[in-house]
Amino acid sequence: MMDTENITYRKAGKFEETRFEKIHNVIFENSNHASIVAANEIALLIRSKQKKKKKCVLGLATGSSPIKVYEELVRMHKEDGLSFTNVISFNLDEYLPMDKKDIQSYHYFMHEHLFNHIDILPENIHVPDGTVSNDDLYQYCVDYELKIKEVGGLDFQLLGIGRTGHVGFNEPGSHLNSGTRSITLDHLTRADAASSFLGIENVPRKAITMGVATVLSAKRIILLGWGQHKSEIIKETIEGEVSSEVPATYIQHHKNATFILDKEAGTELTRNKTPWLVGPCIWDDELKSKAIVWLCELTGKSILKLTDKDYNDHGMSGLLAQQGTSYNLNIGMFNKLQHTITGWPGGKPNADHTNRPERALPAKKRVIIFSPHPDDDVISMGGTFDRLVEQGHDVHIAYQTSGNIAVSDQEALKFAEVCNVLGESSESMKNILDNLLNRKIDTVDTLEVRKLKGLIRRSESLAATRYLDLPDENVVFLDLPFYETGTIKKNNLSEDDVSIISNLIEKVKPHQIYAAGDLADPHGTHKVCLNALFESLKKLKTKEFMNDCWVWLYKGAWHEWETYEIEMAVPMSPDQVLKKRHAIFYHQSQKDGVMFQGDDNREFWIRAEDRNRLTAEKYNKLGLADYAAIEAFKRYHF
Repeated sequence: MMDTENITYRKAGKFEETRFEKIHNVIFENSNHASIVAANEIALLIRSKQKKKKKCVLGLATGSSPIKVYEELVRMHKEDGLSFTNVISFNLDEYLPMDKKDIQSYHYFMHEHLFNHIDILPENIHVPDGTVSNDDLYQYCVDYELKIKEVGGLDFQLLGIGRTGHVGFNEPGSHLNSGTRSITLDHLTRADAASSFLGIENVPRKAITMGVATVLSAKRIILLGWGQHKSEIIKETIEGEVSSEVPATYIQHHKNATFILDKEAGTELTRNKTPWLVGPCIWDDELKSKAIVWLCELTGKSILKLTDKDYNDHGMSGLLAQQGTSYNLNIGMFNKLQHTITGWPGGKPNADHTNRPERALPAKKRVIIFSPHPDDDVISMGGTFDRLVEQGHDVHIAYQTSGNIAVSDQEALKFAEVCNVLGESSESMKNILDNLLNRKIDTVDTLEVRKLKGLIRRSESLAATRYLDLPDENVVFLDLPFYETGTIKKNNLSEDDVSIISNLIEKVKPHQIYAAGDLADPHGTHKVCLNALFESLKKLKTKEFMNDCWVWLYKGAWHEWETYEIEMAVPMSPDQVLKKRHAIFYHQSQKDGVMFQGDDNREFWIRAEDRNRLTAEKYNKLGLADYAAIEAFKRYHF
């Protein structure tokens, strides 16, 4: 990479290379900022080529990772005059078979996100053809390679990374010298794509992809990595040995490659996860807590059993020297974790709250629980929800989206047929039945079908909240506009979304807000819903009632806060675990073959119980009380 570019990345993101890392990487606070930096480099390359009156050959990627990069390039074209008339593009891959017009096709994706909005010449666009016949496939792939070579090779290759370590569709087992070819997709890759195809059974089993050698032939490579779910494969790629089992590791051979990561994607890198193994540290409270929990897990000891030798033997001599003795470190950390535990998530009345996570007053608090989907409330904090109601607080549930796209056609068909049999037949119902019976996977639900699916999820939500003794008038369905597209792709967050949330907060004037703090997917519904809340808090923070408002974040169905991050731990008895399970069961449309299950085959109620049990076990292994389960929260300071 040129020195000037190096300086740009040093200023823009966290730039530290260690003896563990084999690929240059830069970590940014968030994916939006990182995407803009990547787009700026592409724009700089295009303009430099234009000055030399040369073509600029770009290798482009699809998926969620480059979406913001393309948005920024489109903005620069419309507002800053960036022209693409000298650009020749070659896309990495395409499903096979796949028609160009299908909304799941990468041809459709690229035109939707980029090509339809810029002045690139149509003859300069190259996306692998998913309709090529088996007889013509080999020659087609050879010709694709030749086209790249005829224009002088790739000047720049933009990449994402799959959780199998694939780049393009070069799945595990791909050879270093592989060229453009057809390939059979890994099951995990197909599972990750299942939501876009309304089920894994609809995901093609094959694809056309540029080869590893084709990718590595690019003069410059940038790989984008966003979210916690990519953190493990990012670490393996950057710090592991080169292996065909993780094709992205081949990039270690490239002399001009940079991984651009957000904070979550970089969490597993040694310099972030265990920086004391890399070099001297500034031991703030968070890093100290993180290190002590890690040391307990590594040695298999509880906090109060750690010795000076344990600290010295595992790269933490600097911390020990700062604190004096292991006893001081141990007792401080033990007390910190002990003080997070409370059976009174709304605060315990008439009690000294000095060492409790929540205030004692007011004894009866107004509470809003924001739930991105219509089941996140009971899945992620059903026990705490139950406690808050039982202990007399004024609890309000706000479902931020309808969750309609997560209702399968088969589930909706059951309700439509029941309505039809009961005499509710109408022109609208006939249209719904016709659409559900004859729908193809590449079509969008009609407004009528989406309304039915939304009503199914509303009725399930109300059944669950009634089971937990919450009055119906305390349940609100916000139906945020960004979500209501009928497709996996959502609209950008708008002022309308923010205003809806702000109006509710101003109406309730809560002392507590609970919200999903799951940042694993930068383009996911949870992230957008959280951003909407954060924007609302910015608008309202000068209001007097906000001085008494505390915000607690819970995680979603996939992840939990790390033990050292937890600021409120709400234990549950076996009976409460069972009650939470029953509340989740009311969301029947999300059981038994749920549409957006991800790579985890467990049902949501099992995931929730396993996660809560594991949190309790971690506390117990650290030397604290032995509970059946614990729900965890981290406070957000706005």
